[in-house]
This record gives sequence, structure tokens and C-alpha cells, in this order.
Amino acid sequence: MTSNHIAMTLVIKAPIEKVWQALGQWENQGDWMLLTKVEVTSKIREGVGTSIAAFTGIGKLGLMDHMTVTAWQPPNICDVVHTGRIIKGTGRFELTQIDAFTTRFDWSEEIEAPRAIFLLIAPGLYAGVRISLMAFRRQLQSV
Repeated sequence: MTSNHIAMTLVIKAPIEKVWQALGQWENQGDWMLLTKVEVTSKIREGVGTSIAAFTGIGKLGLMDHMTVTAWQPPNICDVVHTGRIIKGTGRFELTQIDAFTTRFDWSEEIEAPRAIFLLIAPGLYAGVRISLMAFRRQLQSV
């Protein structure tokens, strides 16, 4: 398997603490993550060791992504490892305070997949994440 990198950055007009709090509300991620339903599958709900299952799709047609939080440094970094049968790799949310009312959000993934398969899915993956992150920004900036 090859490690394939995908990353995105956006600026959110909201304080870093507000952005962090919204990211850590796992079940609410379905409100802004395109066609995705998220649930916590562990007894702990935040921090290292939290397990999450995210189903992306319509009806029963889709993909289940199992993750475990491996780093938790509020309000800056959350790392996960993807442990599912299909999706493997790592992911990171990294927040940087620009000023008291503005936050830079860096999202990145290292996806383990044959390069040819990754190149086929990358445009759709990138577009879906971009749409989702724009919805997340709109949600935070409208409150």
C-alpha cells in the first residue's frame, strides 16, 4: 500500500475555542459533513482513545470509517487513526489562532491505498471534504 496525502486549509471567522468545541462534538459532525452520520463507539467521548464510527453514503449504500483518537491537544490538534477494513491511514484537525476572532483550520489525511485507486477517488474525496468544510465554516460564522 502507498500512503497518499490530501490536505485542505480554510479560515473561519470564529474564535479558536468555538471551532474546537464544534469539531469535538462528534455526533453533530453529520450536520455539516456531507452525507455522513457519526457516532461515538467508546465509553469516553473526548480525548485519546475515543472511538468513532462515521458512515458516509445514502441508505445502506456507502462506506463505514472507524477511527480512534491518537492525539488530543485542545484547542489545537486532534489526530486519528483510521482502523476500518477499507479506510486505513491517519487524519488530523489542526487549529491555529490568527487573532481573537479568526481561526485557521488545517485538515489533512494520509490514506493507505494503491496509488491508482487513490487517484480515482481523490477528486470526489477532495470535493466532498471541501463542501463539508465550507458548510462547517458557514455554521460557525452564522451563530
